[in-house]
Amino acid sequence: MEKRIIPFSPPDLGQKEIDAVVEVLNSGWITTGPKVGQFEEKIKAYCQTDNAVAVGSNSQGLDLILKVFNFNSNHDVLTTPYTYAATINAILHRGSRPVLVDLKKDTFFMDYERLSEMITPRTKAIMTVDIGGYPADYDGLKEILKLKGREDILLLSDSAHSFGAWYKGRRVGGQLDFHIFSFHAVKNLTTAEGGAITFNQPRIDFNKYFGNNAGQGINKDLNNDLPRIFKYTSLNGQSKDALTKMQAGAWRYDILTDGMKCNMTDISASIGLAQLEDYNQKLERRQALHNLYNEILGAKEWAILPPGKSNDCQSSYHLYLLRINGLSEENRDKIIQELASMGISTNVHYIPIPMFTYYKEIGYSIKDYPNTYNQYANEISLPLYSKLSLDDCAYVAENVVKVVEKYLKNS
Repeated sequence: MEKRIIPFSPPDLGQKEIDAVVEVLNSGWITTGPKVGQFEEKIKAYCQTDNAVAVGSNSQGLDLILKVFNFNSNHDVLTTPYTYAATINAILHRGSRPVLVDLKKDTFFMDYERLSEMITPRTKAIMTVDIGGYPADYDGLKEILKLKGREDILLLSDSAHSFGAWYKGRRVGGQLDFHIFSFHAVKNLTTAEGGAITFNQPRIDFNKYFGNNAGQGINKDLNNDLPRIFKYTSLNGQSKDALTKMQAGAWRYDILTDGMKCNMTDISASIGLAQLEDYNQKLERRQALHNLYNEILGAKEWAILPPGKSNDCQSSYHLYLLRINGLSEENRDKIIQELASMGISTNVHYIPIPMFTYYKEIGYSIKDYPNTYNQYANEISLPLYSKLSLDDCAYVAENVVKVVEKYLKNS
């Protein structure tokens, strides 16, 4: 079998994205402007939500929500240790405490029984993560809050991976209080860097979340208009965006809160608009690749296949999270290196939060999260992107089988 070079997740860009960027560059306006507004409308329609606010990244979107809702050192946020650092860092940026909930055994999602027991009077939010593009059990989370009499808790979904996924007949984006998507370069839909917050009309009374702080002024001035509150806060608290302020005679503005700088540019939005034109076809392609991996690997007793489609949910097929039964972490790492020598780039999603130096230094230990460690130790993420051919997908799967079986035989 000939050696091929298979990257892990290159962006799928073409002439339409190039043309869209050139149009913006020639327009005379390149930062937040009409393209961002158009992109937000398209996202809102696609996700079937009442609101969409574009931001500079998923990380910034998480930060923005916790900032607007006045999270501070008096608050805990329950979340998963099996995620990227951005999920945890957003909580730490506000001085709040991330309370990590171990995974349910043999799944990529938090153990809800354990989560229910960990809710305290300090708990102000729960943040789920749609790992690999497969939605968390949103309704199960709501049921816990109902049973606990804690429906005041804010429900957030780090939906960085799940743009285009389905949950109980609707696209992901409006099931919890807020969903935060990522449009980073390696995501299914990219704006190079970017993200979006989507949400419906409030499930709970958000007024009290603003509290007696500087942000109360912006809430009062904007009459609880959350999209505008998010937008103004994302522009350093400025009462006008740059395009409005640049109009003749419109120079005067106010600062309504101690905001952040996390707006999306028209350049980024133009790429996103072009990407949306054929996004459903790209999702279909990713599903076909996922299914081919399942077909080849599913015949192997050692292969633990990732979730893709069930009666209630369908993934966006962002990642193919293969787990290998009976494989040690050490041999998993050797397999990754051997595949790399064959030209096949793979990855691991994720190194658990408690295994990183910084989080260990502030008190987290992987020993407290055995199910999380077990998910990580034998996981390999295989290449999955819309430009990957079915032939190359089969090439990857066949070589994975050869290398894995060599290590399992010798272990």
